[in-house]
Amino acid sequence: MNRITITVTTPSDPACLQLQDALSNTLQALTGSSGRASFDTQAWGENDFFLLAQDDNQYAVGCVAVRYLADSIGEIKRMYARPGTRGVGAQLLHALEAKALTQGYRSLWLETRQINQRALDFYLRHGYRIRENYGRYIGNAEAVCFEKTLVSPAQADRE
Repeated sequence: MNRITITVTTPSDPACLQLQDALSNTLQALTGSSGRASFDTQAWGENDFFLLAQDDNQYAVGCVAVRYLADSIGEIKRMYARPGTRGVGAQLLHALEAKALTQGYRSLWLETRQINQRALDFYLRHGYRIRENYGRYIGNAEAVCFEKTLVSPAQADRE
């Protein structure tokens, strides 16, 4: 696999739109919902950010967004890595957590579907824990919500 470069961009970046379409198609096939309804770029705020992963050939291989949810809590949205790009998801998540800390977020939350076992395993493997459903996911038996408290590298060294 080529070296991956991760940059901050916007959800309207053409490469990000292409990746979001691929994600929506994947989610539609897996869960029956594209997930588009829960990501409104019109409500994009100053603490929201979008990351794009590209390989050495500038080919877009993954993306993820964080949007403001509540005081010091960011919500992970539209996480996607192209099939066959092993390790890209983990690199994106690591970059997202580091960037979230610099944006003042202390906790990250997200939702995925019960049927999406690959996503469930991915987030558990990366230190996220299942929490009670929040916001629009309350009462949705198909939804699984996660959270992770972010720790700066300096804090991690002291622990």
